[in-house]
Amino acid sequence: MEKLIIRNEKASDKAEVEAMLRNAFWDVYMPGCSEHYLAHVMREHKDFIPELDLVAELDGKIIGSIMYARSVLKDGSGNEKDVLTFGPLGILPEFQRKGAGKALMERSFAAALEMGYEAVVIFGNPGNYVSSGFKSCKKYNVCLEGDVFPTAMLVKELKPGALDGRKQFYCESPVYNIDISAAEEFDKLFEPREKGYRPSQEKFFIYSHSLVQ
Repeated sequence: MEKLIIRNEKASDKAEVEAMLRNAFWDVYMPGCSEHYLAHVMREHKDFIPELDLVAELDGKIIGSIMYARSVLKDGSGNEKDVLTFGPLGILPEFQRKGAGKALMERSFAAALEMGYEAVVIFGNPGNYVSSGFKSCKKYNVCLEGDVFPTAMLVKELKPGALDGRKQFYCESPVYNIDISAAEEFDKLFEPREKGYRPSQEKFFIYSHSLVQ
């Protein structure tokens, strides 16, 4: 991966990125996937941050990408703090676990901090992100409405001490509430591919439905 190039996505990359994401996420979290559709609609959303839309290129081929949206933390007094959420973050299967995803994160974290963002909140498998500095949302007292602390909700401070421990509620950008039927229609624009079951789907179900007490 010494020749890996991290750069901003260009308009001419869009179709290649969407095809890459489809390959990266197919059958991982559900039969088929919707991440390529998310990327397609995300670029036009008000919360999208184009400066943090990065691709990983190797020998002229896009093997990965990361995209960001603005989200909000709200405390009990109504104060709001802009934070970041990334996703999709995808790497082609044959290049996974080789450092491309971490390279995308590290480059984007540095750029985000320069832009004034101080924290990132995501939903993901903790095993994939704790090595990049993410911690349980419980450790920062960041939760969902109803004082819910999901196991899969992870937080990273880009600026140490940015989160002071007071309870804050995470309000994810609505861009992530995609229309599944629209995603299925969008997928018909690609080469037909059979959907199937993988054990990772059960793992995702467990993480996404469990809470930190």
